[in-house]
Amino acid sequence: MTLAPGLRARLLVMVEKEDTAMKIGSGDVPVLGTPRLLALAEQATVQAIAGALGPGETTVGTRVALEHLAASPIGAHVEISTELTEVDGRRLVFAFTAGDRHTTVATGTIERVVVDRDRFLARLTR
Repeated sequence: MTLAPGLRARLLVMVEKEDTAMKIGSGDVPVLGTPRLLALAEQATVQAIAGALGPGETTVGTRVALEHLAASPIGAHVEISTELTEVDGRRLVFAFTAGDRHTTVATGTIERVVVDRDRFLARLTR
């Protein structure tokens, strides 16, 4: 498999107390926190390209645009869908949406860059 536009992934999650803005410190209401929503969207991008990377390659996030449009209370089922829309050398652009049965919860884009895992980690120890 190669990195090409069209690679997709979906996650279905039920909002739990640990996912809420109250629990993660991004607010004081018991609804899906924006940082948790972003983490789920990033998880979906990683899954979308999991079989397409070369040996020793991984991706790191570099840019995010997210519109959190609706609240999701504890117990809500939210589906996060992502699609690789652009490949520009090592730069990958994904579009994502999140929604429940009736509402678009969020939309956005995530950019990631393909890196050599060992080289990337070696730079951290300098």
